[in-house]
Amino acid sequence: MTLVIVGLGNPGKEYEKTRHNAGRSAVELVAKNNDFDEFVFNKTSNALVAKGAVEGENATLVLPETMMNLSGKAVAAFVKSPKAAKSLLVIHDDLDLPVGTLKMVFGRGSGGHKGVESIMRSIKTKDFARIRIGVAPAGKKNQAKKLKDEEKVIKLVIGKWKPAEEAAVKKVLKKAAEAARLFAAEGIEAATMFANTR
Repeated sequence: MTLVIVGLGNPGKEYEKTRHNAGRSAVELVAKNNDFDEFVFNKTSNALVAKGAVEGENATLVLPETMMNLSGKAVAAFVKSPKAAKSLLVIHDDLDLPVGTLKMVFGRGSGGHKGVESIMRSIKTKDFARIRIGVAPAGKKNQAKKLKDEEKVIKLVIGKWKPAEEAAVKKVLKKAAEAARLFAAEGIEAATMFANTR
């Protein structure tokens, strides 16, 4: 079964290096670190697609070229059944986690993430693996700082990383790419254990 690894984000130059594109950046790193062809636009899925292998396991990397909340259409082109969803890994930004942290989950609700909601609707299951990359400012006790105002939330997620966050972001993207490699090579338990250990 070919693994499908999806990096959520918004297409276009203006969204590069934004918080909302953390998942996309992580998947680009997976391509760079492993044996993948160039990303090529695939019309059927409306996504950039790269085929290759991670540790000998065939994998397809998918970067939807739609806005975040329509991501499901791209994923549905590759994941045709709930059974196939077991080989799906979605990497995305998460406002419930502070910058520099990540968490791997399986079969959980979307937590209000529009891209994830769109995928769940399109493939009719929530039983797939996800790597959540923290994009929220750190508040007290290293918890994510809650933003009450919708406008502030939007401004934050489509905003660029602050220079002070760059190092932490680099580290966490590297960790996300490594967790994706483990997911391919050793399965979800090993990947989850690695991802969720601080």
